[in-house]
Amino acid sequence: MPKAKSPRTTKAKAGKPGKNVVQIPEASGNGNGNHLPADLESEIRARAYQLYEEHGYADGRSEDDWLQAEREVTARRAHAQTA
Repeated sequence: MPKAKSPRTTKAKAGKPGKNVVQIPEASGNGNGNHLPADLESEIRARAYQLYEEHGYADGRSEDDWLQAEREVTARRAHAQTA
């Protein structure tokens, strides 16, 4: 099975040379069933951006930040459902 490509890309932030901002496209139904509910994805996206800020806007960590955010958000939601 081919490995899915990451939808995350970087784009230079206007007015701040040398700094990049992680741009993650909005969720779209691509027909393969591998998409997150919009509210879950937006929560993960926000947490991933917080991690990016915490790491001093360092490039090259977007996938790690996204995966960590995904773990944190899904764990928090699972805990909230059992409480």
